Amino acid sequence: MTIQWEIKAFDALTVHELYDLLRLRSEIFVIEQNCVYLDLDGKDKVALHLIGSFEGKIVAHSRLFKPGISFDYASIGRVTVDANYRDRKWGHDLMRESIAGIAHHFGESKITIGAQLYLKKFYESHGFVQTSEMYLEDDIPHIEMKRE
Repeated sequence: MTIQWEIKAFDALTVHELYDLLRLRSEIFVIEQNCVYLDLDGKDKVALHLIGSFEGKIVAHSRLFKPGISFDYASIGRVTVDANYRDRKWGHDLMRESIAGIAHHFGESKITIGAQLYLKKFYESHGFVQTSEMYLEDDIPHIEMKRE
């Protein structure tokens, strides 16, 4: 069985989907990365949510933004894959689906991301290039990357 992908606006998410994707993000960004930060930044309401489900469980998620919300270009954020499924390389599928979702829903090919530095090579494999010096966001090293 393969992962099932779906893109939804915030208002189209069920209460259960919202709970599950917020829990997934908390498991990764707060617990796994030992980082206390405010995940609920107000941007979920204006994002499109790419959800990857496997056997009825949300195992992957990203937020897709039109230009002007997070960056001048369209953007992808909160890229998450459940730790129990990372061996399946679904992070690559998630990025391909995210890039395609930006193109389909916003008609954009230029994308900017704020990437955790340790994932630089991962994002480079999807056509992103580093465009900033390292900066700290929530005490985690990040870089800005663009795909044109």
